[in-house]
Order: sequence, then C-alpha cells, then structure tokens
Amino acid sequence: MGAVMVSRLALARTPNVAITLPTIQAFSTGCLINVDIVTRRQALSPDDFQALQLSVFPHMIIGVRADGPLPGQLLRFGVRFADGAKATTVGQRLDRTQLPQTPPPGPQLSLLLPGMSMRSGDEDADVLTMGLWLWPSPPRESFEFAVEWPVGGIELSIVELDGAAIADAAQHAAPYWPESPQDG
Repeated sequence: MGAVMVSRLALARTPNVAITLPTIQAFSTGCLINVDIVTRRQALSPDDFQALQLSVFPHMIIGVRADGPLPGQLLRFGVRFADGAKATTVGQRLDRTQLPQTPPPGPQLSLLLPGMSMRSGDEDADVLTMGLWLWPSPPRESFEFAVEWPVGGIELSIVELDGAAIADAAQHAAPYWPESPQDG
C-alpha cells in the first residue's frame, strides 16, 4: 500500500479547465501521481465542451503519429530529472494485454485511464481523476513535472516535485500481503 503525500498543487488553470495534483502515492518501486482534470462549460458550446471532455481520453484522438506534430487535443504529461532523463505519456500503447518480458529502460510515465468522474460543488464542473505511474522511483533530487493541453488552453506548465519527499514516503509503503515463512 502506497504512502500518500498531499501536494495540493495547481498545475494549470484556464476559464474552462483546471488541472491539479492533489496527491502522490509513493511505493517502493515507483509512485502514482494522481491528477484531477476539472472542466466546466462556461461560454463553450455543447459540442465544444463535449470535444474538450472527450480529448482527455487518448484513445479517442485520431492522428497521433510518432513522426508528426502532436494534435492539440492530446493531453500530455511528462517528467524530467536533474540528470536530464525524461519520460512522457505521448505515444504510449494503451493495449496492456502484452506485458514486456523484461523491465523497459526507465524512466517510464504511464497514463492510467481515468478512474472516477463526478460533479463538483456549485460550479457545475466535471472532475476526472487519473493516475500517472512513474517507474522507477524518482531520484532523491527535485524534478520537473509538466502538463500541456492546447485544446484546453493549457500551455506548457512545469512544477517542481520533491524526489526526496517521495523517497521518504516510500519507506512507509506497506506490502499488500505480509511475507509469510513459506513465502520465504
């Protein structure tokens, strides 16, 4: 069970979109970065609002090619460590039925499909919570976490995350099944 760190970071905000990072769950092997994507209609037409909401789901976007420009609908996340190593959610395979036989070279930032949708307060806003799995655990130095979503009006926004705090929290992670003598 991952140790939960509360961050309450606002990554980006426009009149129709807010992207926040409320918590990080630290595990011994990596961390789960929980992101809330909040949308509200405001002055958008019903069609534009629906298009905005659907663009949260990468499998709904047509035309994403590794050798071409990225579509403006594509919601993008990334990390960059102090040593220059980086990982993004761009170009990921969403088919998780074929797991690699050996661990891929790190770092990897994997987008987990959204897990929850709800209404939020008096603002008539929709909140979608998604997880980003960062593997392996980040180094103890501070590192950059980035988001960009052109269709949502979100220009490249970068915040600094504390790798040491994540590593310290990971020491409080607990196994789901305690080791028994026969597991040995």
